[in-house]
Amino acid sequence: MASHSRPRPPHNADERATLTGFLDHQRATLARKCEGLTPDQLRTPAVPPSGLSLLGLVRHAAEVERSWFQVVWNGERVTAHWPGKSHGTYAEFDATGADPDEAFTAWHTACARSRALVAAATSLDETTHWRDEVFSLRYVLTHMIEEYARHNGHADLLRERLDGATGE
Repeated sequence: MASHSRPRPPHNADERATLTGFLDHQRATLARKCEGLTPDQLRTPAVPPSGLSLLGLVRHAAEVERSWFQVVWNGERVTAHWPGKSHGTYAEFDATGADPDEAFTAWHTACARSRALVAAATSLDETTHWRDEVFSLRYVLTHMIEEYARHNGHADLLRERLDGATGE
């Protein structure tokens, strides 16, 4: 796998810089796992019997960014890029015939919007109400780090099965 430079989380910074640093590192890790692969490889569910693919993970990341930052955090009414369910799971995971350029554009656009919303907040203690629950910005950032870290573990396995590439 080509060496892709990723932002490193700061070792000694305030809480906001630390959390956003870890989130950007996780985002870059997913991008790195997809780097240098063909569209067909990106669409390949490489760990049977799972139907999960790297492109499905990218599409899911776009939806999770959109839903947590735009919908939950900012109260926007936005439509999912890949609405509905497919085979009992979120439709974005089914990347059969999916367009990698569309998926990566949606993901990068959602990440940019997420970063702008976080930058506009005055404090990690700010909260939002969504579906009878209250979420702080701190929670949303921490949840997103967990979301990416879990799926980056899946991405590790997928990439290794596709071309043998391993590493962080």
